[in-house]
Amino acid sequence: MRKDARGQLSGRKTKRGTAWGLRFITLDGRRVQETVGRSWEGCDRKEAERRAEMLLAQVRLGQYRTREERIAAAVAKEAGVVVLPTFEKFAVEWMDRRRVLGGKRGRGLSESAEADLTWRLGHLNAWFGSMRLNEVTEEEVERYATAKRAAKVRDGGLGATSTNKTLATLEAVFATAVRYRLIDRNPADGYRVPGAAKKTAHLTSAAQILRLLDAARDLDRGRRGREGHGRALLATLVFAGLRISEALALTWRDVDLGNGAIRVRGTKTENADRTVYLLAPLREELVELKLRRGGERDAYVFGTKSGKKDSPSNVRTRLVAPALKAANAALEKAGEEAGPEHLTPHGLRHTFASLLLAIGENPRYVMGQLGHADPTFTLRVYAKEMDRRDGEPERLKALVLGEPIDVAADPAQVPGSNGLTSSSAM
Repeated sequence: MRKDARGQLSGRKTKRGTAWGLRFITLDGRRVQETVGRSWEGCDRKEAERRAEMLLAQVRLGQYRTREERIAAAVAKEAGVVVLPTFEKFAVEWMDRRRVLGGKRGRGLSESAEADLTWRLGHLNAWFGSMRLNEVTEEEVERYATAKRAAKVRDGGLGATSTNKTLATLEAVFATAVRYRLIDRNPADGYRVPGAAKKTAHLTSAAQILRLLDAARDLDRGRRGREGHGRALLATLVFAGLRISEALALTWRDVDLGNGAIRVRGTKTENADRTVYLLAPLREELVELKLRRGGERDAYVFGTKSGKKDSPSNVRTRLVAPALKAANAALEKAGEEAGPEHLTPHGLRHTFASLLLAIGENPRYVMGQLGHADPTFTLRVYAKEMDRRDGEPERLKALVLGEPIDVAADPAQVPGSNGLTSSSAM
């Protein structure tokens, strides 16, 4: 689908004067010519250009109607007969407006937000696309949701959380139709399927964080040319709370080690573009990594061996999963409580938020470091319970400050540096 619309303005000489016409292509690929003004009606070239731009703006927003469509709509209205658009046609126009007016601040959708909405509408159009707006009933919405939950993923099925995401978009589309007075009710209003999303697993103690970083260090040793890479990457996720996509997009140009800050060029939301201040242990990890790598300004901080941008799936399968397995084995051997069975890079982002809140940081500061717009959202979704037993809050605070921490020793572990690895218990 075309996201812009450009036309060619031309003047046709007649006995009465000049008739100004605009040739352009609609979003659905139709070639159209519209008369935008006539000189004998007071329209000169400057006025014709202004009218042409206004017409193209309608095209860009998906609001343009051909002359035939306008006449048909007027006749139908005069006769008291209103033919409503199909869901897909209305949803396309709705999406075009969201591209311009969407986002938290009404300045348009980010790339990732547009991709997410496109995915949701793909599921909705496959079911409701050919139906007129007034043909979609509450019962039909429930049929859709039931089918999505019953089918396998390979057959177009969805989990409860994903199904509810599409239902939220369906509700938003119909809310607009109600506001336009095309229909008098919203068939998706408030309807969601049961089945809460799984809670994001996170690390709950200093020992779990230390063992995970130790395990990443050991993995690094077995990978030529990657010394310090995995450990520094996991430290960035734990101590800076970056999304995995943000961490992998970092270049050394974005890392200011002198002032202890990272410039995150976020794309998910407007607030995602932010400055994250380096905690002491992370700063030391990045200093050591830069000394090993050379730190060319345009090079990826966590690039592949060939210097290309790494993929999130590689990080999950080749770093996080094996490091977690080794860390839990070391924790159990040392008599410490093991971490979760499954952990994602996003779980380490939750760990970062919970860690800062556990040591008493202001929620608004934590919100800013995470790139959120609402501190209540940060507290509701990201503030997970950290272990508070037997001096654990003090250990967490020492961890953030980069001070040595006494945890149960594992003879197989070799002490590292930066105060981030385990030392013998007193």
